[in-house]
Amino acid sequence: MKYNNTRKSVYLPLLLALAVIIGIFLGRYLPGRGETPQHSSIRARNDKLTSILNIIESNYVDSVNRADLVETAIPSILKKLDPHSVYLPAKDLARANEPLQGNFDGIGISFNMLTDTILVISTIPGGPSEKLGLMPGDKILYVNDSLVAGKHLSDEKIMGMLKGPRGTVVKVKIQRAGQKELLPFEITRDKIPIYSVDVDYMVNGSTGYIRINTFAVTTFDEFLKGLRELKSQGMTSLILDLRGNSGGVMDAAIQVANQFLSDGQLIVYTKGRAQPRNEARATGKGEFETGKLVILIDEWSASASEILAGAIQDNDRGTIIGRRSFGKGLVQEPITFSDGSGMRLTIARYYTPTGRSIQKSYKDGYDEYYNDLTERFHRGEFVKSDSIHFADSLKFTTPGGHVVYGGGGIMPDKFVPADTVGISPYFLKVRSNIYRFALRYTSDNRAQLNKFSNAADIEKFLDKQGLLDQFIRYATTNGIKKDPEGLKISGQIIQIQLKAYIARNILDNKGFYPIWEKIDTTLKFAIDFLKS
Repeated sequence: MKYNNTRKSVYLPLLLALAVIIGIFLGRYLPGRGETPQHSSIRARNDKLTSILNIIESNYVDSVNRADLVETAIPSILKKLDPHSVYLPAKDLARANEPLQGNFDGIGISFNMLTDTILVISTIPGGPSEKLGLMPGDKILYVNDSLVAGKHLSDEKIMGMLKGPRGTVVKVKIQRAGQKELLPFEITRDKIPIYSVDVDYMVNGSTGYIRINTFAVTTFDEFLKGLRELKSQGMTSLILDLRGNSGGVMDAAIQVANQFLSDGQLIVYTKGRAQPRNEARATGKGEFETGKLVILIDEWSASASEILAGAIQDNDRGTIIGRRSFGKGLVQEPITFSDGSGMRLTIARYYTPTGRSIQKSYKDGYDEYYNDLTERFHRGEFVKSDSIHFADSLKFTTPGGHVVYGGGGIMPDKFVPADTVGISPYFLKVRSNIYRFALRYTSDNRAQLNKFSNAADIEKFLDKQGLLDQFIRYATTNGIKKDPEGLKISGQIIQIQLKAYIARNILDNKGFYPIWEKIDTTLKFAIDFLKS
């Protein structure tokens, strides 16, 4: 007994220690209650990343910030997946979501820099600045008692000073024409709408035009309001402009497509490794199911824009005019983390009604993916439709017998090359001066310009002011000599752009687009196409 007790006293501590070690091992590497071996494997891989960070933090030659290392590593991981899975730090997430939500917190003005002074271009209807009496043409000299005039502040810096959480107050002092003293305002920030429909107007007696710049949660309501207004003015044909629209909220594009398609027609379907096929079909309750329809696209039309254009093209509902679209057919799911950061992870591909995936290849990496547009330009794709080639394996046929292609964007039914007519070396030198001159001219002549309520009347007025000659003198004072040959080539374009920008400063986009239309070759092609 004495011998046995001695053995226990020696080995029992060793056995207990071994049991503890085994327990730690099992707790670390074996599935917990309710877990599967797969989760255990994921946890082990995470431990490798954690171990690396721990080793760096403990042994690296210099001190490091662990949080900064994590923030740097995450984008690199997502970049390996595809070009559209992205990480957004907390400081960037709110701003990135603003266009999709259709609003932001601020004071409700649009502004630009006149030399080195903040010039109010317009106030948002119903916004806090308009309610307090700020006016277009006002110059903001002080923000919260800090002088901002003459400081050459960046637009981002200015927005940082004026934007802020809803309910907070920003103090400004403004200089107004005809007032000797500066006018003080205390503006309580509020929700400010971001409009995704730039403009809607009648280009002639029967054809309406609507331009959508992005797809947000508010887009469908804006679009429907414009559609109904144009129908009330006698619209029987519609031009929907999606050029430069890089996408956004997919549901908004589906809602717009629903207004054009018959009951049961497929709009789009999505499918991913962990996502079953999910279809969106028209309800038959659209308000423009039979009128003539044209959709304008270009190389910057992407994602939700391509969903809409593809649905119209594959259902033989309308005509796509312009140039091949970007080629983004991946669906991202937003994921938010507790620290306010987030990511958008690709979870599926979307397919047009004929079964096309229009996602262009990203097998050569991130940089090559975004250099694709440059390569298209060098191949001559922006000026010649026959420079674009697709494999027969990417060929699909619509119910009406039209051949369409997948594998890299939406190909238009009618190709319109990028317009280079009227571009001269002189124009390239002065074009950065065009908007600055328009801004100054508007500021100096606002009292007269404010009398006009439509673009046509502003244009008539400006045609009598020798605008081009004034601009030539302005450009000369900025070191750009008059070029008679360049003016023969580009004079008309310069003059129309000047008038369009001045009209925008007075009437916003309702003033701009009806004038710009005169030099918009793709829009003019679409108007003539509908007439024929």
